[in-house]
Amino acid sequence: MIDFKSLVKMAVVSLKINKMRSMLTSLGIIIGVSAVIIMLAVGTGASERVQKDMESMGSNILTIRSASAKSGGVRMGAGTKPTLTLKDAQAIMKNARGVSAVASVSSESKQLTYGNQNWATTVYGTDPEYFYIKNYEVNSGRGFVREDLKNSAKVTVIGSTVAAELFGDLDPIDRTIRVGGIPFRVIGTLKSKGSMGPMDQDDLIFIPITTAQKKVFGTVFPGTVSMIVVKGSDPDDVSLAEQDIEELLVARHRIGKNQENDFEIRNSAEFQEKMKSTVQTFAILLASIASVSLLVGGIGIMNIMLVSVTERTKEIGIRMAIGAKPSDIRIQFLIESFLLSVIGGLIGVAVGVIGSQIVQITGVMNVSISLFSILLSLGFSGAIGVLFGYYPAYKASLLNPIDALRYE
Repeated sequence: MIDFKSLVKMAVVSLKINKMRSMLTSLGIIIGVSAVIIMLAVGTGASERVQKDMESMGSNILTIRSASAKSGGVRMGAGTKPTLTLKDAQAIMKNARGVSAVASVSSESKQLTYGNQNWATTVYGTDPEYFYIKNYEVNSGRGFVREDLKNSAKVTVIGSTVAAELFGDLDPIDRTIRVGGIPFRVIGTLKSKGSMGPMDQDDLIFIPITTAQKKVFGTVFPGTVSMIVVKGSDPDDVSLAEQDIEELLVARHRIGKNQENDFEIRNSAEFQEKMKSTVQTFAILLASIASVSLLVGGIGIMNIMLVSVTERTKEIGIRMAIGAKPSDIRIQFLIESFLLSVIGGLIGVAVGVIGSQIVQITGVMNVSISLFSILLSLGFSGAIGVLFGYYPAYKASLLNPIDALRYE
């Protein structure tokens, strides 16, 4: 019967005798494990950040844009041909299944001024429902009400970036700003949502859609909007809503069977899934690259263990001469290799966690350390020790006791 306790003690003693060699042997595993943990933390952090950004933009959303205008054969892009109307939005809310809210939107870039301060931003003309659909929350004051749309009131709700740029530490509520030269009373400010990539979600202002059409943007076609935003009542209902909306708009716009639609519908869920898939692929790629370090560390362990077998040939011969079986020799060297990997793995975990925290503190990017990544790294490092330590252990177990005792 194999005495594992004695074999572990002998392996520990052997590693202690050659402390410097053991430390250098484990260095590859330390670097590999720490690299895997940091890369997985970066990948997970990026995935969580994308998820948070997606949630801040709203979920279960369908965006309907008007068609692309053409000029001299050049297509100008979605939303440049006015084909959507306020009545289309009302019809969608009334007739499409699986819809919980609908908002009409028109937007233009305008210069804002307050006193001697000015700021250029995007002005959105929209409905009160837009704030619910896009998860905007009022920080102070109030949002729009139906009376504001009915009266085409010159009131505005501003994002936190605009508030900071125009008012600094002043309270913006009930102060008057000029939007493209037209005075508007600030009735509310929004809670900050932060940036999503290069887009600052707080650098904008909202005004009633009727006010935008009649007094700010102007339009050749009264009642038209550049975009309609729809929120599904449930993720499972979004596809049904999309189908109903397309059929409804085709009928309302009198689009023939062989004619191209004068609108396009985009599903936010598809975009979100693509973003998640891209980030996950990125995280796997980073972890795969870092795993190469573990393989290199395993090769280092195998080389050192082969050297150790050669140096300890006489010791192996003595053990065999007093009754040790080849399996005892093999298991002893496997235990040594396993211990080297696990000790290196534990140190690597500590280095990886500290490194991830440094990345987080410096603000380079968000990181998120999971228990899974730590256990995966430790398990992988242990497996590397057994895998790359097996050949040296097997070679040691095949030594002839007489030849081993004669070895100088």
